[in-house]
Amino acid sequence: AAPSERLLVAIAGVPAVGKTTLARQLAKALPNCSRVSMDGFHLDNQILKDLDLIDRKGAPETFDLDGFLALLNRLKTRSAIYVPDFDRATERSINCAQWIPDHHDILVVEGNYLLLDETGWRELQSYWDISVFLTADLSIIEQRLIDRWLSFGFNDQEAHQKAHLNDIPNAKRILDHALAADWVLQTDEPSTESSTSDASRPFGNHNIVKQ
Repeated sequence: AAPSERLLVAIAGVPAVGKTTLARQLAKALPNCSRVSMDGFHLDNQILKDLDLIDRKGAPETFDLDGFLALLNRLKTRSAIYVPDFDRATERSINCAQWIPDHHDILVVEGNYLLLDETGWRELQSYWDISVFLTADLSIIEQRLIDRWLSFGFNDQEAHQKAHLNDIPNAKRILDHALAADWVLQTDEPSTESSTSDASRPFGNHNIVKQ
């Protein structure tokens, strides 16, 4: 990045492999660093219902990609800015949920589709100074997704339905259409995203498979 620009680090990959956890750990460990989530650009549930996309919530077409690109352009410059975030408890995006001061010159941006090789989305790659892709075997992804929905109060049948009808197809889409990353990390155990970090393992329960 140029001296007048921020360094943008992308944490991309399939759902439920620890992107948010890793992004938060990096933002805490690195000086003058903030985390930014692509999930703040989820379309509102009512809009998704109007577009008949509510059952596909979380797929690429259910995000405001243009709005996210506009934010990235603003983030690159070292100016103070408010950014949105996503509240999983209410399944809603929250505008101006986080303040990024102008002296924060490293931003860790996390989201499923930051390295998606599809029309519009592939433009994101040009913003990343460093890119990291998190992945896992589908069996581990499946169990984590089901556990996630169970933790939100859904019963076993609902959790399986949400995982298999939407989340897992999204994960396969990411794996099938991923651009190259600077680093690829693969989970090596079916633990939860909130696993306690180990100082001897800076990437948590992920192994480096490409550097």
